[in-house]
Amino acid sequence: ELLEQYKKGVMQKIFSQEVRFKIENDAGELVESPEWEEKFLGEVSTRITRKNTEDNQNVLTISAQLGLVSQLEYFNKSVSSNNLTGYYLLEKGDFAYNKSYSKGYPMGAIKSLSKYEKGVVSTLYICFRFQDIINAEFMEHYFESGIHNSELEQIAQEGARNHGLLNIGVNDFFNIRLQIPSYAEQTKITKFLSAIDKKINHTQTQIEK
Repeated sequence: ELLEQYKKGVMQKIFSQEVRFKIENDAGELVESPEWEEKFLGEVSTRITRKNTEDNQNVLTISAQLGLVSQLEYFNKSVSSNNLTGYYLLEKGDFAYNKSYSKGYPMGAIKSLSKYEKGVVSTLYICFRFQDIINAEFMEHYFESGIHNSELEQIAQEGARNHGLLNIGVNDFFNIRLQIPSYAEQTKITKFLSAIDKKINHTQTQIEK
């Protein structure tokens, strides 16, 4: 729990740019990183609407804790319709946004597909993939930090909250603003936060044993 709290605190400092990482220049010296740039999500990603023409049966659901997981694994049964050809087909590294809010995710959860090579999701999800100028693992940590929630709050219409779904249009979603560091700093941040994740997992395993 202390490690989890430490990670949350560190993430807030990193993504609010209170803590910065130096990067190496061509001569191998550590220098200050360039300023972070503001980008619209739609500028640095591409929406995914590819349909499941191959009839992939691995139906995914977004779990706040586990990310994009197989429904069979999560619910022990598939809760989807029999015909899955209308679903979106995702590949490893793609992201999906679930507009229903849950504990710790007041504005819904954005997760990437990392557990499987492919899977399908309901068309209620907004799906996208980042361009090569963005480190996808960095964005996983970014969304996990919740730094983007204030942007989503501005476009979410409260009227739909009763049904558990936030009323967020696709165009509005891709117009949320992100603060993006240079690729070199993205990589440094990712390595640092992933090392904390490894320590948390290792500690968790020790506790269970």
